[in-house]
Amino acid sequence: MSQHYNRYEKARIIGARALQVAYGAPVLVDTDQTQPILIAAEEYDSDVLPFTVHRGEGS
Repeated sequence: MSQHYNRYEKARIIGARALQVAYGAPVLVDTDQTQPILIAAEEYDSDVLPFTVHRGEGS
């Protein structure tokens, strides 16, 4: 991912993706993992997730 995410953004991305995998979304990497959270983390590390983070300019 060309953008650097902070730990909260990373947690949100991996959590959202794990939920998708848990509900049957296709896995985007070859893995031996069976737990959705571990699959999502591996996908994140492989830089294959199509997520973007939009940061606001304050509140």
